[in-house]
Amino acid sequence: MSSLLEVRELTVEFQSAGAAGSSAPAVRDVSFSIGHGEVLGLVGESGSGKSVTSLALMRLLAPQATTRGDILFTDSDSADGATANLLTLPEERMRSLRGSRIAMIFQEPMTALNPVMRIGDQIAEAILAHEKISKAEVHNRVIEALREVAIAEPERRVRSYPHQLSGGMRQRVVIAMAIANRPQLLIADEPTTALDVTIQAQILELLADLRKKYGLTMLFISHDLAVVSQVADRVAVMYAGSLVEYASRSDIFQAAVHPYTKGLLRSVPTLRTERGQPLRTIAGVVPSIRMMPPGCPFEPRCDIRIPKCAEAMPPLIQVAPGHWARCPVAGL
Repeated sequence: MSSLLEVRELTVEFQSAGAAGSSAPAVRDVSFSIGHGEVLGLVGESGSGKSVTSLALMRLLAPQATTRGDILFTDSDSADGATANLLTLPEERMRSLRGSRIAMIFQEPMTALNPVMRIGDQIAEAILAHEKISKAEVHNRVIEALREVAIAEPERRVRSYPHQLSGGMRQRVVIAMAIANRPQLLIADEPTTALDVTIQAQILELLADLRKKYGLTMLFISHDLAVVSQVADRVAVMYAGSLVEYASRSDIFQAAVHPYTKGLLRSVPTLRTERGQPLRTIAGVVPSIRMMPPGCPFEPRCDIRIPKCAEAMPPLIQVAPGHWARCPVAGL
C-alpha cells in the first residue's frame, strides 16, 4: 500500500521559559506512515505528545516551537501526484492544503467553534476559504455537509449557535466542517473524549461511514485503547514524546512486546476482571519533558530493564514483520 502521509524522525522542541537557549522536547524522533484509505491509531496517555504531533502535521504549533524532520504528503488529487514536505512548504501553499486536502477534528468542539457565529456561517467560511462559489452553492454545500453527519432538519439548524446544540451535535458540526472540502487526510484528535458512551458510539459509527463513503485516510488520536481497537487498522503507541511500539491492530492487542504497551493493556478492565480487586496500574510517574532520562524514557518504571536501557535512547527495532518496538529487551 502506497503512503499518503509519511513522517520521518519528527522532533518538536519548545523554548524553555528559564535559561536562555534551553529547550524541552515534546516529541522525539517519531516516524510512521499512513497508507491511502488506512486508519492509524495514535495512542498514549495525556502529555505523551499525541496532540503536539497532530498540530505539527498541520503546522499549527506556537511560534516558540522548533520542528525538525520530514512530513511527506502525497497529494493524489494534484495533476502530477507530487509529494511535498509539509515542514518546508511556503505558508501560502500550506494554507491551501490545510482544510482542503488535510483536515482536523479538534478535541473540544466548544473551543473549535466560534460561539458568536451561526454554525452554517462557520461551515460556509471553511468552504469559501478554498473555493470561490456563489451563495446558493455554498448554502447547498452547508446543508449537504450537515445532512452527511446526520444532523436532523439541517435547513433549520444552519441558523443555530453552538450553545444551542448538545455536545454530540457540536461534534457533528465540527466533523461537517472538516469534511466539507472532501479532504484526503482527516486528523481526529480525541473526537469522542468529552462525550458519553452512547454518543461516542454514534460518532465512531459516523466516522466509519464517512471513511467508507469517501475513502478517507485517518489519523485517529486517543488515550482510549477500547476506542482505538474499534477504528484503527494499525496502532502507534506513544510514551513521553516517543513512539515505543508500532504494529497492526491485532499485533498490538494480542502480541504486544513493549512493557509500556503491555502495562496499558493490563490496566484496562474486561469482563473477566475480578470485581472488588483494584485495577492494575503502572508504577511510577511519567518523566517531565525537561528532565528526561538519558536512555529509554520508560526505563525508571520498567520491570524488565537492563543496564543498556539507561545508556541511550533505544532505536525502533523490527521484532516481527511489520511490528516495531523501541525496546532492547524485546530484541533479545
